[in-house]
Order: sequence, then structure tokens, then C-alpha cells
Amino acid sequence: MADLKPRRLRGHKATATCCIASVATPGLVATAGEDGCVCWFDMRCKDVIDIMEVGEEPVSSLCFRPGNENMIFVSSEKQVKSFDVRLGSSCSWKPLESYDYNKEEINQIACNSKSSFLAATDDGGEIKIIDICQKRIYKTLRAGHTSICSSVQFLPWRPWEVITGGLDSKLVMWDFSKGRPNKIMNFGLSDANNGDGKEQCFNPAFVHAIEVPEIDMLDKSDKVCVVARGDGAVDVINIEAELATMRSKGSRKPQKGSQSRSKEKEIPDQNGWKRLHLDYSSGGHTAAVSCVAFSLFGDRGRFIISGGNDKLVKVWDWTKCLDAGQTISSSDLLHLNINLSKKVNWFCTTPADMENLVVCDTTKVVKVYSVA
Repeated sequence: MADLKPRRLRGHKATATCCIASVATPGLVATAGEDGCVCWFDMRCKDVIDIMEVGEEPVSSLCFRPGNENMIFVSSEKQVKSFDVRLGSSCSWKPLESYDYNKEEINQIACNSKSSFLAATDDGGEIKIIDICQKRIYKTLRAGHTSICSSVQFLPWRPWEVITGGLDSKLVMWDFSKGRPNKIMNFGLSDANNGDGKEQCFNPAFVHAIEVPEIDMLDKSDKVCVVARGDGAVDVINIEAELATMRSKGSRKPQKGSQSRSKEKEIPDQNGWKRLHLDYSSGGHTAAVSCVAFSLFGDRGRFIISGGNDKLVKVWDWTKCLDAGQTISSSDLLHLNINLSKKVNWFCTTPADMENLVVCDTTKVVKVYSVA
């Protein structure tokens, strides 16, 4: 286990909640906090370069507008605001647009790769799809989640589909043009979801966060979704294999959770491998996983990074599964353990060779680590 000494970024007056890193401008990082502020950092500089005061309520989520990172979307309470970073300064930040479509507190926002739609998930289990070109609500997705909808990502290879996770232990794949689910996976249905059937912690398999690869990563990885679970497991779901299984006439269990086993975590079928289950028996987390991400540094997408309430960040070399072309032990996939002093709220990676992992823990000081 590595006890790496992090660089510390100071600017928030309360707990840092989330962060994003620019791809177009390497070294530029935005962090958000419970103080209602967004802090901007340039890794080449010692101190915070600007502070955006969004409001008095905590900021829950951030995302850039793909293709135009001068535009940033910020969620707080039930509202999403958009800003042009070129027009602001420390003394004045005025939103270009405000979207007030969610009835409950927003947990995460995401923008699709074509920069035409924004998704906002909330505590009521609904997902609002906003047409950001027309500046209006496009669709409300409901009846998929029965509890808090915690996370959302658009599928870049399926332009009309979005995937969400919730505290009902469900992962839902939606056709948002039709407003209905294509598939619902429930990780809370069976003990088989925990590998060999043994409980690894007392927490249920809530879905706390999800991540999908960017479009330029797909030539080196499969079309997957990574799931951060409340029971300490990280699941890598082959979305195309799941959808193909659902369509198959012989499939009788389309909504079961992960059926992976502790010794053989990779499940091949006629469509290729199906799921990868990374739990404590693989060297994984022993408490709820709060965040997952693909690495933007080095060979983009090579690593999956997870962080959790056990005060650990784990780096998984998951592409070994793809290279092997056969079932392998998932214990061989753990590349690096990083020991933290606090629980993880969120993190992001940057394209840099050094200072490429930015971590928001349960303090107001953001930590930056170097992962090789």
C-alpha cells in the first residue's frame, strides 16, 4: 500500500464535494464545495487562480460542455446553472442560463458528447433531460428508480441512450428519446451479486457512482459501464453484451445483478466477456465505494480508479482482461493502493504524467497525487 504525499490545494471554506479536469487545457482543474463555490486551479501555479461564488447552497456536481470547455454547468439544490468562464472574474460571476426543472435536490449532472443534451438526476428518482440548444426540458425519465437517483452518464456510442444508477441498487439503461428503460439491472436481488455469496460488508449494493469510457477510449476498451457499489464492490458491465443477452430468446434473467464468482470474475459468453466483479477478495474495498473513473493519463482508459469510505483509492489495470482473452483472476488486476487519511467524496484524473489524480475527501483541502 502506497502512502503517497499529496500536493494540497486550498481555496474552499467547507468540504470539497466534487472536481473535474480540463482535457483541452492540461493542468486546469475546477473543484466545488459545500461553501457554494467553484475553485479554479492551474497545476503550474501554487495558489487558487479564481473562485466562482455560485450561491449559498452546496454545489453537488460539475461538468464541462464537451467541445467547448469555456462553458461549465454547475448544480446546486434543485437548479443547474451554466457559466462562460471567459466572462467572469473574482468579483462577478453571472450565469448565462438557469434550469429549474428538477423537483428534488440534484445529485449529478452530465452532458452528452455532442453538447446537445444535459441530464440531471435527483433525490426523487427522476432524471431531467434538458435540450441545452433549445434551452428547454426535453424529457423526464421516471419509473426506473424507486429511490434516490445518484448518478448519470450518456453513452457516447449510443446517441439516444443514457445510463443511471440509484440508491435502490438499480442500474437503468434508458432510451431517452422514448422516455423508457431498455434494461434494468438490480444489484440487490440476489446473494450472487457478492461473488461467492458471502457478505463483504453490512451496506447494501447501492449504486453511488457510474462511469463510461470516452469515445476515443473505445478502440482500446469495450463499451462498458463501471459501477461503484455501496457494498464495497466495483462492477465493470459490458453494456453491449448485457443488451444482447436481453434480446436473446433464451435469456430468462435479464434483470439479475452480477453473477460473477470470486475466483473467476470475468464471465465470457457468445458476445465476449460480460461482467467483471472487483471486491474485497480481489484486493478491493472493504467499505462503500463512492467514486470511479477512467484514467486520462498515459494510455487513456487503461486504468479504472476507485475510491471509498475505507479511505483508500485503488488503481485497477482492468485492460489485462481484454489482453488476456480468457478468464483470469481479478486479484491480478490491482495495480496500486493509495492510503488516504479521510473518506473519498469524489476524484478526477488529468492527462498529465504527474499530479494526475485530484481527490476531494471529507475536508476542505483538495489533494493531488501522482499515479504512474
